[in-house]
Amino acid sequence: MGRSGRNNVKINGLIDKGCSIEGRLAFDGSVQINGDFRGDIVSDGTLIIGPEANVEGSVQVGVAIIEGSVKGTVEVKNKIDLRNGGRLVANVVTESIMIEEGAIFHGKCSMIGAEGKPDIDLSRYSKSPDLSKEDGDSLMM
Repeated sequence: MGRSGRNNVKINGLIDKGCSIEGRLAFDGSVQINGDFRGDIVSDGTLIIGPEANVEGSVQVGVAIIEGSVKGTVEVKNKIDLRNGGRLVANVVTESIMIEEGAIFHGKCSMIGAEGKPDIDLSRYSKSPDLSKEDGDSLMM
């Protein structure tokens, strides 16, 4: 299909602006979402959330590049790249996360090591934030 702007990633699939999909998305390689998606996303590949995208649900991928809005639960095997303008309202499990200035993250993040286990004891942080309530301005859609 092509490459995605500053991401320099070969795109195998695209859900473009104006598209609204509900269901389960499984893919190999990389997919970019520029529209609206609600449901489950599962892949060992790269998921790119474009600046105008809105994703709500469960995300389990190898790499996530987030420039739009994601709300739900997010498990990323390798790295999350939350870019300027991106909004992530989720409980996150990942090995690595990068949050650029201007990005918004609201939730809980558990870092996992190479064995897939947290690097530290997280039991004292057992209370999860209530993601159903937001103060002030809405972060989503």
